[in-house]
Amino acid sequence: QQQQQQQQQQHSEGNQVEEKSLDEENSGNDHDETNTTSTTTTTTTTTENNNNNNDDGDEEDKNTDNHNNNMEAKEDEGVLPPLPSADKTTTSTTVSKPKFERQVSYKETQFDKVMTADVVSMSELRKLAWNGIPSKHRAQAWKFMLGYVPVNKVRRDTTLQRKRSEYKEAIRQHYDIDDDIRTSIEQETLRQVLVDVPRTAPEVGLFRDDRIRRCLARLLYIWAMRHPASSYVQGINDIATPLVTVFLSSHAQHLVNYDNTNNSNNNVLDGSVMAEISDDIVEDVEADVYWCLTNLLAGIQDHYTSDQPGVQRMVARLEELVNRIDAQLSEHLKNVGIEFMQFAFKWMNCLLLREFKLKCVMRLWDTYIAEGDGGFEEFHVYVCAAFLCQFSTTLQAMEFDEIFGFLQQMPTDKWTDTDVEMLLSQAFVLSTLFEGSDAHLTSG
Repeated sequence: QQQQQQQQQQHSEGNQVEEKSLDEENSGNDHDETNTTSTTTTTTTTTENNNNNNDDGDEEDKNTDNHNNNMEAKEDEGVLPPLPSADKTTTSTTVSKPKFERQVSYKETQFDKVMTADVVSMSELRKLAWNGIPSKHRAQAWKFMLGYVPVNKVRRDTTLQRKRSEYKEAIRQHYDIDDDIRTSIEQETLRQVLVDVPRTAPEVGLFRDDRIRRCLARLLYIWAMRHPASSYVQGINDIATPLVTVFLSSHAQHLVNYDNTNNSNNNVLDGSVMAEISDDIVEDVEADVYWCLTNLLAGIQDHYTSDQPGVQRMVARLEELVNRIDAQLSEHLKNVGIEFMQFAFKWMNCLLLREFKLKCVMRLWDTYIAEGDGGFEEFHVYVCAAFLCQFSTTLQAMEFDEIFGFLQQMPTDKWTDTDVEMLLSQAFVLSTLFEGSDAHLTSG
């Protein structure tokens, strides 16, 4: 039996030697067609590939060696080697997809849902808007909350067409007429408007544009003519600037790089966007600003009547409120001879528009408009109180001249939306403590 096993083993080894010899013979003869076994077929294929791709094979061997060496070196350094070239497309897609998803925040998703409804829920919109509105939704949200655009989708287009046509008729009736037809009061009002328009936000490139200045002049003068009880008062021109900026941005969304920080209006504010804006769009923006300004001022109209009693009332509220929450600051201002009317009148008349950059004002107005009735009056007083008390320590270390100069030029140039939101949070706390009570209006 052992002899038989040895003979079988020798026979098997002999077959393997023969097959190896046959493989070697086939590798030297490319045209041998008599080999039909699977081993011969494999050998023939290998031989053909070797003959046809000898140079490529050498190059691949070099690349493989280099690749392996790089992998070993990077593994020693603790760095993962790059993925093979076949996976480059997948890698790029994998990296860009999370980046896109991060740009669509939860807040924006919620706004998309509310704003695209057939009938917009004002309660839901105001709740979301209080904490800030994404740039792409801001214009439409303001128009909803200011009562200019109907919440019912079916009525929106016809309402906009009608209101814009009414405004064009007002231009023909009040503005595009000969000066000889105007009364002396109307001529004086127009003169004052034309003087104030070039002074409106002069540091912002958009408001140095001639077309924008003509828009402001027309809508301010027409508002004065249609509201003779108050007529035009300096400060109303400033209040129109956030509306112009936001509404113009909505017509240039394809030209504006929007992000989720609401700091995306640079090419609108610098005026460069005007090169791409048609006259028809400018006319629509002008009409929209007129109607929204009218609705906004309706809630604070006694701020701009004779002697401006609304503004004086707000200054008095501010003084009493600061006396309650920061008695030391209030006492110091009194001791050095600073009266609240000297600095706070401007804060109330222009709604802090001269204390903040327009980017910050737009965020501030999201909350003011979301507040509804009282946002630009009651809540604004709390914002001013929180704003003043932020600088309490600095102000208490100053004398009259320093304080007066400081309050005329507040250090807010570097403020961002985050700073504004902190201010709004502090104002909200104050409002919850004192709103609906006269306790903050007495010093006892």
